[in-house]
Amino acid sequence: MQQFLFKVGRENFLMIHLGMVPVIGATGEPKTKPCQHSVKLLREAGLKPDLLMCRSEVPVDEATRRKLSLFCQVAPEHVISMHDVSNLYQVPLLLAEQNVGSIICNHLGLSASRVARSLSFGCQKDAETMPTQRLADWKVLSDRTDSYTGNVTIALVGKYMGNPDAYASVVKALQHAALEVNLHLKLEWVDSSMLEPNAQQQEPKKYEAAWSALKSAQGVLVPGGFGTRGIEGKVATAGYCRAAKKPYLGICVGLQTAVIEFARSELGWEGANSTEFDEATPHPVVEFLPEASSTVMGGTMRLGSRATIIRDPQSLACKLYGGKPVIYERHRHRYEVTASCVPAFEAKGLHFTGQDDRAQRMELCELRDHPFFVACQFHPEFQSRPAKPGPLFLGLVLAATGQLEKRLEADGGVLKVGAGFQKAC
Repeated sequence: MQQFLFKVGRENFLMIHLGMVPVIGATGEPKTKPCQHSVKLLREAGLKPDLLMCRSEVPVDEATRRKLSLFCQVAPEHVISMHDVSNLYQVPLLLAEQNVGSIICNHLGLSASRVARSLSFGCQKDAETMPTQRLADWKVLSDRTDSYTGNVTIALVGKYMGNPDAYASVVKALQHAALEVNLHLKLEWVDSSMLEPNAQQQEPKKYEAAWSALKSAQGVLVPGGFGTRGIEGKVATAGYCRAAKKPYLGICVGLQTAVIEFARSELGWEGANSTEFDEATPHPVVEFLPEASSTVMGGTMRLGSRATIIRDPQSLACKLYGGKPVIYERHRHRYEVTASCVPAFEAKGLHFTGQDDRAQRMELCELRDHPFFVACQFHPEFQSRPAKPGPLFLGLVLAATGQLEKRLEADGGVLKVGAGFQKAC
């Protein structure tokens, strides 16, 4: 860091130091020694903090600020209170209240209006007012987090239940969607292997609990995954949601298991499967990517952002994506729906409404006679944001709470994602 500071110059270098200011004892007296000591060690390394962020349970008072300013040699206005707040979304507002943005711009010689213009993303309104407007929008989001009007229960049916962080992006995307409709997300974690028939014999209590959680949820999501373990449980999940008219969103393998279930139940293709799970299946409705290597796994996935053409403007997928004929979502898969099977699926009611730009790969499918049965080959969770949730996640939450049709009607027939948070533009 010293070398970098010397290279770019003090005017192009800003150091923010996060220090702890604990509150000890019944008196609630803040202790500055931990913060002072950490700054001392930093200075011994030849570095001096420009901003001192004070992590504390309670707001740092003026007396404590002055003390830290004196002993850490940081301007009083550069001593920032980073106390506990009721939700994470309040942190940017807390920083804005203490003029952190202006302090950074002034130190680095940046024009606030220039920074605002670079962040306007084509917004036609005056860039000078953008920061204030965006903070106002963010405050709406923050306030909504503390004032839920109800709950929505979604069953997440996966195989990596030992480490829920495996589905961190999916959970965040569901939270973003629930937040937009002012609901608190309640997740039911369901191990897909506990939904399989053999689990009924081996672990009957877990089997009953898993099915009870699935049936009691308002909506169901099957996320991506690899390998054979728990696959038949995911197939059973798709079948239950299809028959029971329960809102269902399948992602990646969640699409593939929905296709497998439909082939078995509606087309009568006994033993239909993916070649990933059964290489000898008589009906390979999901197959290995033709351009990939079946022996060398490294670098063989179809990865990254790719175009999906929504070929039916009347489809639910098109409505969820705001009527856009082309969307871009991120991919990560080695297997895909067998294109030659698509006509048979569509003849029975499973419509592939989204395809790649060559109309060879199936990207989206849905059932028309179902409140919400949508599955995608891509991973929409990666582009979901707090103030702009992924359209498919928002659609699932709305359908799970019986609000989808009303919301589409209010939005003019197509879903306007994040409309409640985007007043700036």
